[in-house]
Amino acid sequence: MQTISLVAPAKVNLFLEVTGKRPDGYHDLSTLFAKISLADRLTLSAEVAEQESLALQITGPLGAGLQADDSNLVLRAVRAFEEEFQITLKANIILEKHIPMGAGLGGGSSDAGTTLLALCQLFDKDPLLLLPRAAKLGADVALFLYPDTFLKGEGIGEKLSPIAATGPLPWVVLVYPDTAVPTKGVFGRLCLSSPAEILTNISNLDRLLVALTSGSSLEQYNSLLFNRLEEAVLPYVDSVREVKEDFKALGVRPLMSGSGSTVFALTPTLEQAKNLAEKINKQGRKVFVAHFGGTKNENN
Repeated sequence: MQTISLVAPAKVNLFLEVTGKRPDGYHDLSTLFAKISLADRLTLSAEVAEQESLALQITGPLGAGLQADDSNLVLRAVRAFEEEFQITLKANIILEKHIPMGAGLGGGSSDAGTTLLALCQLFDKDPLLLLPRAAKLGADVALFLYPDTFLKGEGIGEKLSPIAATGPLPWVVLVYPDTAVPTKGVFGRLCLSSPAEILTNISNLDRLLVALTSGSSLEQYNSLLFNRLEEAVLPYVDSVREVKEDFKALGVRPLMSGSGSTVFALTPTLEQAKNLAEKINKQGRKVFVAHFGGTKNENN
């Protein structure tokens, strides 16, 4: 039985505009994903077998409360791999959880995508063949089949284009207020903006992409960071709103990631990030300092 161990990175959304609602109830997005060094770890042993046998063990500081049953995205990802390549597996998986759940950081999606990546490496398969199945597992799962740190997402987030950022990248201070925000409720409260405002914001996303690819400093593009879903969360979830207000009081520009509940801010240096993390920390919050990327070299 072969064994592989990979990190499953969290993501933040540096930009997120909702551009429309689809007949199937999903929403079309225009977003910029960025993978960060806060990560779960997945250790997977697998071999081809006559009869399927899958075992999942969940460990780590944030593993409590996560079910290791057939509803878990990791096991669903294994079955998607089996179906795609018409093989039956015996697999033992250990998932070490460090990413909070319901936090807008894509932890479950990353675990599923990294499971697919691990199986592809073990059995010499092309992970991009799994993109349609990944999208069915969850809108963000396909993101984690790419090695790139930054990806522009369209559709429901599954149409992805890698972005090659250059220059010194900022550090990320993340605050999870120990409150899970269900995505479905957020989109249920959301009101679409006017076509003119959406077009303006899409133009701002284009400017943000130019800034990142041309090596601009954080000061030059920080004002372009945006998340439409904040207006469907901040008025309704006190703990998320308070984190954002505390960040502002410390003189930085915060942004909620995805549909919440994590709020983050960028700083030019690690020293500034550590100072900010110390000041923003309060009882009931989990605070992380991370950098962009960090998984491409480790996983490849």
